[in-house]
Amino acid sequence: MKNGLEDVIAAETQLSDVDGEAGRLIIRGVSLDHLVRDSSYEAVAALLLDGLVERSFDEALLREWLASARIRVFNHAAAADAALLALPPVDVMRALIARLPDGDDFDTALSLLAAPAVFLPAVLRLRRGEDPIAPDPSLSHAADILRMLTGEKPTLEQVAALDTYLVTISDHGLNASTFASRVIASTKAGLTSSVLAALSALKGPLHGGAPGPVLDMLDAVGTPENADGWIRDALDRGERLMGFGHRIYRVRDPRADALKGALAPLIASGQVNGARGALAEAVETAVLAALTTRKPDRPLDVNVEFYTALLLEALGFPREAFTGVFAIGRTVGWLAHAREQALEGRLIRPRSVYIGPLPTAA
Repeated sequence: MKNGLEDVIAAETQLSDVDGEAGRLIIRGVSLDHLVRDSSYEAVAALLLDGLVERSFDEALLREWLASARIRVFNHAAAADAALLALPPVDVMRALIARLPDGDDFDTALSLLAAPAVFLPAVLRLRRGEDPIAPDPSLSHAADILRMLTGEKPTLEQVAALDTYLVTISDHGLNASTFASRVIASTKAGLTSSVLAALSALKGPLHGGAPGPVLDMLDAVGTPENADGWIRDALDRGERLMGFGHRIYRVRDPRADALKGALAPLIASGQVNGARGALAEAVETAVLAALTTRKPDRPLDVNVEFYTALLLEALGFPREAFTGVFAIGRTVGWLAHAREQALEGRLIRPRSVYIGPLPTAA
């Protein structure tokens, strides 16, 4: 028995491979580096879903269908009443997604792919006392998300940054939320059930709920000059440094560099305060130096959460919404894994080892 199923192989998949020793992520035979450089979110979604749904399509066709799906699900945002809006944004999203039909066909998959992208901006606007903005089918997925959030046309740099983020987190092996999606799919429940299970797993602070505290750490450090002392004191207190270390990667998380690269044009064009970037650089340098000194036998490097927090903050998302933005990008991975499991897998039914008391003899 391995606690946490460490190193236990629970599925065969053609969707993604995480090489923790080499710091490499492959999605359907293509490295993350190439996808970030050459592919839009719609292209990666088409890559992940290819052969797992009943229709054939390319990037352009999926973009058109996804735009129509955004319009189709928009009316459900009206169900977010005051009681629902008092909950965290990810919980409101989950409740709205639960309103969608629980089918296993491609139209259901499209609605689920569109729903988080529509619901999160609507929820954030409603919580600010503003009206939701209807989707614009002429825009890409990333561009429309930003327009629905702010009510303004996003810049090219902003669209490229969000597109990079969505591509970067589209799939990542058999993580907790993806495994939850596959478990539900193995019972032959619908795709909506799989996505809801995955989203419920994602909201945990040990999974998708961690990027926000990165900003709390940066706020606490304050200035680059304070970085070394603040990090030293935090480690002396035994505190966890958010945005560093990963369960799988033993070297630098390749997604971190992709997101750092996506943030650079926003800083260079003056759309993001350069002081925030300088602070992040100083904290990264201080943390890595301190960890190397204190834990030389335990490789700890920057993970995806560190630059996720900076990027999403730069794009105007409040930190309490970061898990919801993660869900926008990861839903396509959940759907692809759910379909792969339903088509090729069996009912997932592991065993447990009983360690409780035995009945006493009469």
